Amino acid sequence: MVELKTDTSIDAMHAAGRVVGRALTAVREAARVGVSLLELDEVAREVLREAGASSPFLGYRPSFAPTPFPAVICASVNDAIVHGIPTRYRLRDGDLLSVDCGAVLDGWAGDSAISFVVGTARPADLRLVETAERALAAGIEAAVPGNRIGDIAHAVGRVCRTAGYGVPQGFGGHGVGRRMHEEPEVPNEGRPGRGLPLRPGMVLAIEPMLIASGRDGYHAAPDGWTLCTDDGSRAAHVEHTVAITESGPRILTARVPA
Repeated sequence: MVELKTDTSIDAMHAAGRVVGRALTAVREAARVGVSLLELDEVAREVLREAGASSPFLGYRPSFAPTPFPAVICASVNDAIVHGIPTRYRLRDGDLLSVDCGAVLDGWAGDSAISFVVGTARPADLRLVETAERALAAGIEAAVPGNRIGDIAHAVGRVCRTAGYGVPQGFGGHGVGRRMHEEPEVPNEGRPGRGLPLRPGMVLAIEPMLIASGRDGYHAAPDGWTLCTDDGSRAAHVEHTVAITESGPRILTARVPA
């Protein structure tokens, strides 16, 4: 069942989304060569603590996971697509890092992700990240009353495929509300005009995931959480929580100063 949020609820979700935006900004500023992924996780934890927010990631255990998630961010490096567990790994020059973060504030959740290069960037990585951002923007633009879930999925997938990138199947966006993951699912590929109609009050996480090689294959790492590209090529992941309103899509997780 899809819950339609009131304007008051969406404002409350915006407050949670601002905490997420601050956490991601702080993590990006702290992500330098030699910094460990665990240190970045602590940066995000501090932002959540200061805001009086909790993490929907910490302790989360969906059906596929062998253990509860042990951190407040997902930190996915290079060939890791999503769900990377922060470890003692220290960032190296040229690493492509995707960071996913969530927050729950006053009972409402926000969820967002960024991808960026640490240190010296390869042009190919910059193109990959830029395309991911364009795919996200296209998906958000399609998130309007009168459209359907398939219109968002088609908009995202068209940008990815036109640029020659792979799209891992079976993972994508989702509804957001009092829980981080709610109905409906929001795929990263689909047919326009198909699927659930979009109505004011729906709040969705739209999250393109791109594989640089153009192939779609992925597998779970030994930790049971991290999804990695089958061919070792690099990946990017970006995400915003977006409310559908009569006046157009409203981004609830915009990046704000830490």
